[in-house]
Amino acid sequence: MVDVAAFVFTMYLNNCPATSNECVLPELGRFSFQPFTQNRLFGPSTTTLEKLGALEWKLVVKEGEPWRLISCIWLHAGVVHLVANMMSLLFVGIRLEQEFGFLRIGLLFVLSGFGGSLLSSINLGSTISVGASGALFGLLGAMLSELITNWSLYSNKCAALFTLIIVIALNLAVSILPHVDAAAHIGGFISGFFLGFVVLIRPQFGWVSRKHIPAGYDMKLAKPKHKCYQYLLCAVSVVLLLAGYIL
Repeated sequence: MVDVAAFVFTMYLNNCPATSNECVLPELGRFSFQPFTQNRLFGPSTTTLEKLGALEWKLVVKEGEPWRLISCIWLHAGVVHLVANMMSLLFVGIRLEQEFGFLRIGLLFVLSGFGGSLLSSINLGSTISVGASGALFGLLGAMLSELITNWSLYSNKCAALFTLIIVIALNLAVSILPHVDAAAHIGGFISGFFLGFVVLIRPQFGWVSRKHIPAGYDMKLAKPKHKCYQYLLCAVSVVLLLAGYIL
């Protein structure tokens, strides 16, 4: 909903009729789209996107505007771009949110998008970048790390891993297409992969909270909440994430 509201606001500010007589769907008034010669995705102008926070290396590094690393996540180049991202978000995000809750998945989404923006800003050059693609790839990366760190909880492990790898491979293949910000996809995927080991860790099967253990029960027989390898993966991921974000 935030992305949709941001796009409507972007089109309101864009106001194509004020600058062009060749707007697409002029019946929409100030919400009409830029001419196809300027934007083939049914969206605003590059100037409008830049004003609202599109990612651009020069503005981030030279002009001291690091907030663009986050703001660009909520902007989209057009209706086609927005619909594609929203469909992907529905496919991936809903299952994760149902299992782990809004707060954890929301944090994962934003931090993955930030990671994608960091890598993207290094490779952008003079162009701009917008969209939630980096954050979406972060969710895919988190799904893979969630499967790994909670491996013992899955009954059909190999099938789940194979299916997920196919989905990830197909999505990463999109990154080789022209005009696609591959760096944002890769940066978001890597960030989400390591974040998954931190925020999507689940108790092992058979663990019972202490408050539900009856009096007189031998605590030595109780299973620990998490396995040692889960703590190890979490610690390593935190170190790598901090190194990547800070350095």
